[in-house]
Amino acid sequence: MSDRYVKGTDKLNELDPNAVDAMTQQFADICPDLARYTIEYPFGDVLQREGVDFKTRELATIAALTAMGNCQPQLKGHIKGALNIGCTQKEITEIILQMSVYAGFPAAINGMNIAKEVFEEA
Repeated sequence: MSDRYVKGTDKLNELDPNAVDAMTQQFADICPDLARYTIEYPFGDVLQREGVDFKTRELATIAALTAMGNCQPQLKGHIKGALNIGCTQKEITEIILQMSVYAGFPAAINGMNIAKEVFEEA
């Protein structure tokens, strides 16, 4: 295990203690490198950088996934993770609402529906 991988698993586990195991199992039979790359680069490299705190990075991720409009499973996971690291429901819904301006109402409505689902499960 590389240092990047270890740092990445630690950071990813802050969002969801089961995420590393779930991700590695999900791709074990077809492409284990995808799980490793996902753990090493975003979580082991980018999210380790100074200058922006983890909560802000998660809110930015929620904004981007909402704006993309086709990443509902990932959006759901990042909303759950944001709650786990201390983001409030209000912060999350405000970020999603703001995406109505930049990504359109369909993207914001879909994102808000995912948030509602996560909040109801919590």
